[in-house]
Amino acid sequence: MAIDLRCFTYVDILQAQTAGFLATVSRGYHPLAKHAALFIEVSPGMDINVVTDIALKRTSCTPGMQVVERHYGALELHHIDQGQVRAAGEEILNALGLEIGQRLKPKIVSEELITGIEGHHAVIVNRMRHGNFIHEGDALYVLETHPAGYALIATNEAEKAANIDVLEFNAVGALGRVYLGGDVENLRSAAEAARAVLASIDGRDNP
Repeated sequence: MAIDLRCFTYVDILQAQTAGFLATVSRGYHPLAKHAALFIEVSPGMDINVVTDIALKRTSCTPGMQVVERHYGALELHHIDQGQVRAAGEEILNALGLEIGQRLKPKIVSEELITGIEGHHAVIVNRMRHGNFIHEGDALYVLETHPAGYALIATNEAEKAANIDVLEFNAVGALGRVYLGGDVENLRSAAEAARAVLASIDGRDNP
C-alpha cells in the first residue's frame, strides 16, 4: 500500500488550552488535558481510514478527529496512557510497512510577532478564533507550518512554555496555522518553544 507519511508526531501531555481547543473543533471523541496524543497526516487522503482502523482495532486509543481533505487525510488519537498512544503509532507504522523517519520534516513557512494590536485587528482575530480572546494592546504571534499537522505540537509546546492565550490553530490542510496572544515576553518564550520542538523532529527533507 503506497501511503505517503506526511506528518507523524506524538504529544506527550496535552495542555489545558490546547486540549480544550481540540474539543471545540473536533467532531470525534474529545481529548482531555494531560492526555497523550498522536497526530498523523497521510496522502492519499482516503487512506486515513486504514490508519484509523489499525489503531482502533489494536489499541484502546480514542479518535478525536478524522479529516479527509482534497489531497490529505489527518487523524488525531489520544489516551490517558502514553503507552497506548505509542503503541498505536507503532502498530500503524508496522502494518503499513513504514518507518517514522519517512515522515516529512516540519518546516516553518512564516512567523510574525505583532505588538500592541489595534482594536479592530483584535475584533477580526476574535471573530475567527475558537479559543481564547485577544484584546486591544496585546501582542499577537502567528506561525505557519508545513505539513499542517505540526501546528498541534507547536501550539502545545508554546502553551507549556509560557503564559499565553491559545486563540486558534489549524492542523489540517495545505499549511498549519497558529495564532497566540499575550504579552510580548511570554510570546517570545512561546515562539522559541514552538521553533525548538519543530527543529527537534527528524524525517525526510521537506523541499
